[in-house]
Formats: sequence, structure tokens, C-alpha cells
Amino acid sequence: MSDALFEPNLRLQHKALFMACTLLDINEGKLTAHVVDDHQRNQITNILWKNGNLFDLRQTSKIDIILKNDFSEHSTSPWSSPVVLVNKKDGTTRFCVDYRRLNQVTTKDAFSLPRIDYIYDQLTKATYFSKFDSKAGYFQVPLDKADRPKTAFSTRDEHFQFKLLPQALTNGPPTFQRIVNQILGPNRWKHTLAYIDDIIIYSRTFPEHAQHIEEVCSLLNNANFKLNIAKCEIARTEILFLGHIIKQGIIQPDLENTRGLADVCEPTSAEEAFRFVKAAEYYRKFSIIAAPLHKYSPTTLQ
Repeated sequence: MSDALFEPNLRLQHKALFMACTLLDINEGKLTAHVVDDHQRNQITNILWKNGNLFDLRQTSKIDIILKNDFSEHSTSPWSSPVVLVNKKDGTTRFCVDYRRLNQVTTKDAFSLPRIDYIYDQLTKATYFSKFDSKAGYFQVPLDKADRPKTAFSTRDEHFQFKLLPQALTNGPPTFQRIVNQILGPNRWKHTLAYIDDIIIYSRTFPEHAQHIEEVCSLLNNANFKLNIAKCEIARTEILFLGHIIKQGIIQPDLENTRGLADVCEPTSAEEAFRFVKAAEYYRKFSIIAAPLHKYSPTTLQ
């Protein structure tokens, strides 16, 4: 099969991976439910924040979508966390809940995420790449029914709680990573890796890549895992993954992410230099002349 025909045939063959669906109905009882272990056993209640009418209208619209997709339900929980709407680059808003107080009383999950530099070491050996993006992110993971009330949030009119794992819970990343690791099984570090909800398949040749993709798609299908077709890239020789461009054994930062650093004015104080270093720290290994910045690292300033 030619490269041009491979992607459309793959999507047709594994259409269940990309189909629209109610995530709760599919994954409840099939994926491990997320548990919120609040070691202090204290109920957290926040005062409802006062916001403008435009905020309230946008908030109501977002909640309607969440309810329609069966992500949340009406609640009588004594718990409550405030709602936050975060502006996105495209002008729309992202619905979030401020769970900082809940996170403070939650027992932390020690399950570690994979080291990004280890991931890049694997990718430099490959020629072909495919990137899978999970549909609706954490919302593929059911919440333990006993812990749903802890995720409750209030609007100006009503009170709700999540049925699926929302963003911003402190143990969300390790829970999702553990589930994806279990799904991928022994394929991890051979030809497939995942960093939370970003899955990448890597191979030396196209025939190998086609076989590897088929294996991963079958595993995801068996787990009833769903992918966002708009954000998936299939059989590429150059790909953007975790903020870096990978091509022919070379890894370099994405220019979109570094442009803001290049436009920063020269720091005039140690405090400004420290803030810049923290912003640039992720890319420091790509810097040619870095010593002048490293002297303003946290350990040096102390």
C-alpha cells in the first residue's frame, strides 16, 4: 500500500477509534476509575466568586456542553470549588475548576511520568512517526462514584459534580499515564511511547511503521480508547512532539515556543534574569552560550 493511501485506509479500518461517542458509557467499568484520596477527610467549600455577566453567559454555555456530553451531573455535595474560564489563543475559553484547596488535602500519587529526554533518545533512532491525541483528554477516565462529590463546583444558579476525570486534579496526570502504560503494554520503549495523553509511534522503515501502527490501534480499540482525529498525524518523517520538532535523528525546539524568549528585553536585575532563566530552562540544553544564564539559576542565587 502506498504512503498516500495508508492514512485514509487506517482511519476506515479503525473507525471506532475516531467515532463520536459518550465516553462515560464506553469506559465506565473498563478503565480504572480515578480515586480522590483526601487524607485529612475535610470538606472543602469555597465562596462563590462574583463575575461579570459575560463570564456567567460563557460559563453557562460551557456547562451545557459538559452536561450534554455526560461529563458531569447535578450535585448535592457539601464540597465546592470555584469555576475559572481560561482564554485560549483562538479566542475561545476553556472551562476549568480551581481545585487548589482540594489538591492540598489529597494524598499524592508517586507514580512518575516518563522523562522527556529519555523519550527523545528513542525518537532520534527512527525515521517514521505517528502521533495520536486522545479524545477529550482526561474525560476518558471515569471517576470513582464515591469520590465524585469531591469534584463539585458551583455556578450562580446550580451545583454540579464530575462523572469523569476533570483537568486540574493533582493526581490526574499519573492516573492517565498509568492507564495508557497498561494499554500499550510491552510495546512501550520498543516502538511506542506516551507522555500522558500524547502517544507517539516511531519506526525505522515504512513497512515496520505500518505494522507498529496496526498493533497500537488494535490495543487502543480493545481498551475502548478514543482518539481525536483532527489532532492525529500518521506516517510523518517530521513531527512536532512535546514542543520539539523531530526529523532524521535531529531534535530542535519549535520556533513558535522560542520566539517569545527571543523577543524578551535584556534583564536589568537578578530577579528579572531569574524569571527569564526559569522560562528558558526547558530549552537550556539547546543554548550555545548558556553559562551567563546558568549563574542566575536558583542554586546559585541561594
